[in-house]
Formats: sequence, structure tokens, C-alpha cells
Amino acid sequence: MNRKNRPENIEDAKIKGERLEALIKLCQDIREKERRVPISFNDFLFHSAEEPEIVFRNIFQVFHDMVHSYIKEERDEYPKSSESIGFIPYDCSSLFIKDLDNPFFADRLFANRFMNLVRNFKKGNINNQIYLFEGPPGSGKSTFLNNLLKKLEVYTSSKDGIMYNSIWRIDIESFGGLDLKDLPHFNIIDETHFNSETPERKKIIEISCPNQDHPILQIPKSLRKNFLEALIPDPKFKKMLFTSKEYEWVLKDTPCSICSSIYTSLLDRLGDPLLVFNMLHARRALYSRQFGEGISIFNPGDPVINRPIVHSSIQDMLNKLLKTNEIRFMYSYLANTNNGVLALMDIKEQNIDRLLSLHGIVSDGVHKVEFIEERIKSLFVGLVNPEDKKHYENIKSFKDRIVTVNIPYILDYKTEVAIYQNKFGANVKNFFLPGIIENFAKIIISTRLNIGTPGIKKWIPNAEKYYKYIDKNLLLLKMDIYTGSIPEWIDDEDDKRFDAQIRKEIIDDSEKEGVTGFSGRQSINVFNDFYKTSCEKGKLFTMSMLKDYFLNLNITSDYKIPIDFINSLETLYDYDVLQQVKESIYYFNKTQITNDILNYLFAINYDSDVRIKSEYTGDMLEINEDYFKNFEAIFIGTTAAIDRRMAFRKETHKEYITNTVTQEIRIQKKKITDTELFTNLYERYVNNLKENALVPFADNDSFRRALVDYGTSSYTSYDNRLKRDIEFMLENLQKKYDYDKEGAKQIALYVLDKKLVTKY
Repeated sequence: MNRKNRPENIEDAKIKGERLEALIKLCQDIREKERRVPISFNDFLFHSAEEPEIVFRNIFQVFHDMVHSYIKEERDEYPKSSESIGFIPYDCSSLFIKDLDNPFFADRLFANRFMNLVRNFKKGNINNQIYLFEGPPGSGKSTFLNNLLKKLEVYTSSKDGIMYNSIWRIDIESFGGLDLKDLPHFNIIDETHFNSETPERKKIIEISCPNQDHPILQIPKSLRKNFLEALIPDPKFKKMLFTSKEYEWVLKDTPCSICSSIYTSLLDRLGDPLLVFNMLHARRALYSRQFGEGISIFNPGDPVINRPIVHSSIQDMLNKLLKTNEIRFMYSYLANTNNGVLALMDIKEQNIDRLLSLHGIVSDGVHKVEFIEERIKSLFVGLVNPEDKKHYENIKSFKDRIVTVNIPYILDYKTEVAIYQNKFGANVKNFFLPGIIENFAKIIISTRLNIGTPGIKKWIPNAEKYYKYIDKNLLLLKMDIYTGSIPEWIDDEDDKRFDAQIRKEIIDDSEKEGVTGFSGRQSINVFNDFYKTSCEKGKLFTMSMLKDYFLNLNITSDYKIPIDFINSLETLYDYDVLQQVKESIYYFNKTQITNDILNYLFAINYDSDVRIKSEYTGDMLEINEDYFKNFEAIFIGTTAAIDRRMAFRKETHKEYITNTVTQEIRIQKKKITDTELFTNLYERYVNNLKENALVPFADNDSFRRALVDYGTSSYTSYDNRLKRDIEFMLENLQKKYDYDKEGAKQIALYVLDKKLVTKY
């Protein structure tokens, strides 16, 4: 028997049942997400009273809420200071990357610019402006805007992003009926209503507001405040509604001319406002770029539409049904994005005229459609290349109407690396020694930065003291600041001077950067070339490979890498890997360090040549100048003069008496190990011990040979203590700094062979 004719077995029935369940579930999901069934005005008002913060939103409020639903507030940028400039590490991945075909990567600088802009949307005073995102070709402007509007579509289709439009559902029979032959283009809706249990059939014609009017605007403006006062029970929201600029539109805006004339005509014919409002319904607003509903995007080559849009069939029907010629069913293309988003992709060709034509609309919120005034309050956005600003920047009346937000090339090397991982796979970092792919990104970014930025020079006027770490132009330092971090090699004096004003000036300087150098597309091409040409089978990419590649790369002056930048980058890399190896080989006895500090804090209360028991540890101390010298050498060096050591001792004793004992221990009841002085001494003690951790191994030939032989049969012949030190170091390099076993061995040999211990 063939399969077609055989009886259905249990397994087949089970499969069919599962398929049916899946289909039913799909239909339920579609119905929940896509269904836009009109609700009566009465039901809409009930919903308004229950959730006014959701219902009473215009496009600016919804846009603000949409962005904040995807991007959460994070901690502030510089925990060492109580002064904030709001430079926050926003995670934009949910808005610009997740579930999108072509992700956009926002660095920290742009993320803060964008969030500052969006924050203003909530204030309600941003209606009369056009927002242009300005950046050079290849900065990702188009990707940014496409992704942003895609997520707006997704959000407005969700429960949290719901918005309502007005729709009129006119009962034909209420006006004496109409010959259906006069309505060939209309879908007449038959509905059954029950009045005192008597079924009543009605024929309904639906007319959607082409201007996307919010249903609450259909309440006469003069009566709206009193009506809302009675409608909304929440006193806190009601106060915001009546006093906040954010909600000013609810009380002041008027419906479009079409809805106004329909309302007036219905009221004239029916005489009862309740009957009119029974024909008013609310329907979920549709935001669809594809159909130009709520979101319209215009490319430079798209033709300009100046003629009004008319529907003669609707016009004729309304005239005949309501026996009036006062309704002019006419609107412009701008009506489709009223209370929505109108976007211009590049200010070129036809979009120049579009931008210029928006001036009057943005200024007054009014657009003339023949003799009719059309009120438009849309979110107008656009993209512009720097060279295209000439089309509007000299028009005086535009200066206070255009808000420009810079969207330059990436200036945060961590974000640049994320782009490489997106293009070449998340595991691409596995082919590089730790830090090398970041250094590639730093070289690319160096071509995008300005050398003479005043903020960072004001902060560090004497840059020579850091030349063993970074470049003379301080670009490497600036790159760290743009990621929100301060390197550990910055001394205490400069760290204290890094206040809010300095930080703000440095971040403000970034507004003028990222418009030259390697574009995003060029960066990807260069990375791909390096990846293919420098790859050696079985070997990880190293700093020397990176250096050789860029020093031999033939590039034009437009993408020139600053002089000596690569050498400085190598210097900083050497310093960083030295610290990694020191940290990895360093072993400290926490208890011993704690006891040493406690004994010293006890001893500074006595003169020299005293033998006494420490009340903190119980140790018997021989307090003399040698005792002080040995301890203080850890903090200020073995060659420090006696007067410097005495100054250190007196300063420590003063802090101990005036703050540690008097304030923290006696008043605040702290343990001495929890005090600020102890914590500071402990951190300095540990750091200074680390600095010397590698010294015993730097010129130890046996240590180097054992390291070379690690992983081979020869390794077993070395001293057990030597092997223990090597294994401890290699294990920590893998655990703390993400090296693999071979990479950890490779970097340790690099540090030894370049004699970095002596260099630093």
C-alpha cells in the first residue's frame, strides 16, 4: 500500500495536531500584534483614564519612550569625582544592533550626543526644529537612521508603544440612507447592534483621519480642560497634563480641517453631540515606512510632490450623505507623517527643495494646501554630509530651526573592534595576542583625531613626563578618555586636576573630530588586507606584525598616521604587557602587608630607639631609624634623602592623628583597616611591590631557558621553585588577561627579550 492510500496512524495524527497548534498559535500572535480594530470613543476614554501616560503621547514623547525602552540608564562616567558631566556608558546594542540585518555601532561619544538629544524630546519645547545628523561619507549615517526608524516601527506595534488615530464610522441610515449605487468604491460594513434586546442592522462607512489626528483633539478645544479634569482620576498625572510643557499639545492643538468639518457637519445634521461622538472611534496608529504611514523617507532622487491629494469618491459620498459642500477632503503628502517622522536621506538634489520647503512648516506648524491650512507637527530628521551644508547654512532664518548632531567616524577603539568582530566573526580576536586588535583600531582612529585639541593640553601642559607611555600629541590618552577610562600611569597631581570642567572641555573637543581619516568602509578594507597578508600559519598576530604592516602601507596624506604614533603605540603596548607580566608573577602575603602597615602606624607615634609591643598586631618592634628607612623605602624609594623620608613620616602621622584616630576610629567607629589612610598605604604598598616583582627574573638565564622549554620534555629538568614561578605566571596571564597557553609564553618571552624591566 502506498503512503497516499494507507490509513492514518497515531504518529501522523500527532504531527498533524502539532502543526495545527503551531498554526493556531501563529494566528493568535498575528492577531495580537497586527490587529487594528477600531474601538468606540467611549472605550478609548476609559483607556485614557486608566493609562493616561500611555494614551496622551505625541511623536516626540513616543520617540523618547521608545529609545529609553531599548537603552537603559547606566552609572556615571567617572566614579572618582562627585562632579558629573553626564558622559555615560550607554549600551545601544538593543536599539542599533539586535535583530537588525545591518547593525550600527555607536561609540560612547555619539551615544551621549544622541541620548542628550532624545532627553530634550521629553521637555516639550522641540516641535519647531529640524534635526540633521551630520557626518562624512562612510560614517554610518544611513545605517543609523534606517535602524532607528525600524525600531520605531517595532515599538509602535507593541503594547508599550501604542498610539491612536481618529476614525469616523458613519451610520448611513442615520442620515436617511444612500443609494449604494452611489458608493461603488466603498466597502460598506454591515453591523448588528442590540437595542433593548432588539437586533438592529446598520450600514457603516469608515473614514480614517488622513492627518493622523489624536482622538482627544476631537473634543472642542474650549471644553477640553474641564473634560479631562473630570475624566482622569490620577491627580499627579493631571497636574503634569495641565502644567507641563510636555503635554501642552493636549490642550492647545486642534484637529485637522477634515475632522473639524466632519464633526461640524455631523453635529448640524444630528443635533446631539453624543450621537456624533458615537460615530467617532479610535484605532491604533500604523507606523510603516513601506507604506509611508507615520514614517516617510525621501531619497535625493525621489520626485517632489506639490499637488494636493484628493479622493473624489469620498468627497462625493460625504456631500451626498451629509448634504453639504463644507467638507473639503483634501490634504498634502505631509499629512501621512503628521505626528510621525519625515526623514530626508542626504540633503542633495530633490531633498534640497524639500528641506527648504519645510522651513515655513517648522516655523509656524502650518502648511497651506490650496486655501486650507494644514497643521503639521512631525519629527523632521535628515542626514547631511559636511559639504552639503552650503545649501542652507547661509539662510539666516534656518539658523535657529536646524539642530545638528554630529555622527562622525568612530573615535572609541573598543567600538571599532566591535565592528571588526561583526564583519569578520566574534572569534576573530582569537587570532591576535591580547591588545593587538585594539592597537589596530587605535592606529585607524589616530587618522581621525585632531592633534591640537586645547582641552587635553590645558589638562596636561607638561606632556613630556608621559612620553615613555604615550605619543607627544596625547592622542593615546585622549582615546582612553573617549572610552570613559583614565590610565593608571597618570600621576596623582594630574588625576586631581581632571575635574568636571576639564573633562567637559575634552569631550567638547571631540565635536570637531572624526570627519577626516579612514572611513568606516576603508577601515574594514584595511583590516581585511592586514588579516590576509600578515597571517602566518599557527601564529598569533603580534605587535611587530602590526607595526611592519602599517609602516609599509602606502596611504595618501588624507589618511596619514601621525608621525611617531606607531612607535608610541608600541611603547605603550610594551608598558602594558610589562604590567601584565608583573601582575601575573607577583605573589603577596596579604596578612604580612597588613601587619607591616599597622606596625608602622603604631611606630610613628614614638621616637627612635624604642623597643615596644605593637597594640595592633602584638609584634615586638625595634623602633629606630633603620626600621623607618626600610618601610618608607617601599613608598618613596631606597635612595630617598632623610628630609624626604621625614616629610613622608610627618605627613602620615598628621593624617593618622587628625583624621584616622580622631574622626574615623573614635567618631565613625571604623576599624583601622577600614580607614582611608590604611587603604591608601595598602594600595601603594602592593603597587610598589608589584613594580619590582619581575626584577629577580629579568636577567636570570635559567628562568628564560625554562620558559622557552615550557611544554617540552626538557622542562622537567629545571628547579621545582623555578617551575612553580613560571607556571604561576602563565596561569595568571591566561586567567587575568585572556591569553591562551602559547600566547602567555610568547608575551612573557617578549617582555624578557626586549628588557622591558630595565626600560621602565
